[in-house]
Amino acid sequence: MIIDFSKLSTIKIGSKLDVKIVDIDNYNDEIIIGRATNSLVCGGKIGVLNDKYDFIKIEDNYLKVGGKTKNSKLYNFVRKNNIGGFEFLSKLPGSIGGSLKMNAGMKEFEISNNLVAINKMDKTNFEFGYRYSNINVPIFEVWFEIKKAFNQNLVEIFSKMRDNQPKLPSLGSAFKNPEGDFAGRLIEKVGLKGVKFGGVGFSEVHSNFLVNYGDGKCEDVLKALQTAKKRVFEEFGITLQEEIKLFL
Repeated sequence: MIIDFSKLSTIKIGSKLDVKIVDIDNYNDEIIIGRATNSLVCGGKIGVLNDKYDFIKIEDNYLKVGGKTKNSKLYNFVRKNNIGGFEFLSKLPGSIGGSLKMNAGMKEFEISNNLVAINKMDKTNFEFGYRYSNINVPIFEVWFEIKKAFNQNLVEIFSKMRDNQPKLPSLGSAFKNPEGDFAGRLIEKVGLKGVKFGGVGFSEVHSNFLVNYGDGKCEDVLKALQTAKKRVFEEFGITLQEEIKLFL
């Protein structure tokens, strides 16, 4: 199956690749891509989950969700069913599998908080941290604890927190915030806010967002990331770590 990842990715950059449709019986060692929302997919042995892993159901007092399910779909479900703990998914692109892989969230609210099991393996088999997990298996099915009730006030708080994010196509935050500091501040301090690299650049709205000005390419993104890491390390001795995922 041929997928043009420039059409799937939220930054509108990526390659056309022949990908494998993966289910639990035919997985080998493919890199599983969900919605490519925080991923730059320019190469590699890529797989995408079968559509049968797009589901949500309440069963045995757990919320069971397929790894291919969109964040927006789960958000609408929990709001309708008065389930709390997922309010941060409002306006968050991507899929549940990808969100768990990077432990997506806002502040102390993270998707791993309500997690019970992945592929029927207990949560304790995995490690989670700030925008991090050590999950190295495809996520076919996830079980979450059901908590009442849905908190609309949190939705409004998260919405305001996102007001400072650029509107141009991007992959979200380019780098993780180093301990005790902010990646956006460091990038601005080394003079890269608003600077373009070919068709992409560090946003003038938020320095930690790489945006596509219309004709960005994979090599433009890589050059921007490498330049920021080099300058920040030379100026501050801090090694920035990518929050976006690179598949080359």
